[in-house]
Amino acid sequence: MIELKTESEIEKMRVANRIVSRTLDLVGENLKPGITTEELDRLASDFIRSNGAEPAFLGYHNYPKSICVSIDDEVVHGIPSPDRVICEGQLVSVDIGSYIGGFNGDSARSFFIGTASTETQKLLDTTKKALENGIDRARVGNRLGDISHAVQETAENAGFSVVRDLVGHGIGRQMHEEPQVPNYGKTGTGIELKAGMTIAIEPMVNAGDWRVRTKPDRWTIVTADGSLSAHFEHTIVITENGPVILSKSD
Repeated sequence: MIELKTESEIEKMRVANRIVSRTLDLVGENLKPGITTEELDRLASDFIRSNGAEPAFLGYHNYPKSICVSIDDEVVHGIPSPDRVICEGQLVSVDIGSYIGGFNGDSARSFFIGTASTETQKLLDTTKKALENGIDRARVGNRLGDISHAVQETAENAGFSVVRDLVGHGIGRQMHEEPQVPNYGKTGTGIELKAGMTIAIEPMVNAGDWRVRTKPDRWTIVTADGSLSAHFEHTIVITENGPVILSKSD
């Protein structure tokens, strides 16, 4: 069942997502060679708590950390560790959630440490553009497939592929609510989009094939062919006047 949010509920989600965006800003500022992913996790956790919220990922389905830090061929769910040191030349994706006032916030960004090659920069730019195009289709009267198709078309037209085993999602009182939001699909298909729907759109785009596999830790998902992967995500609300990004950075 899809829950349409009231204005007061949307404001509470705005607070949770503002904390997430500011946390991502902070992590991005500290994402430099020599720092460990464990240090990034602690930095994010402390900041989230200092703002009166809780790290939404910590303990979620027994996930052991507060944020996800995925490197190079890791698509999502990379577990922070004191043994993982950020190095020059890495593509790093950071996914963060917060919980406050009964509602969740969720957003992700990918960063490159140093100067990216032309192809890697194209991957990052394309993934961000896929997110923007998907958000633009999140309008009252459109269909869910319109969002999915926009993401897929943007990625594939640039020569990349979208992960099919993982999806975006509804979000609100729960981190994952209905509907699921695939990153591939056909226009004019799926449920009709309505005002008050809050969803997290999150393209996961691979430089190579779309297939993925899960590492032995049962969390970290990597590209099956070892190619690079980028991940951008925003939580949005659909309004009568168009989509509004709740997790936009200040």
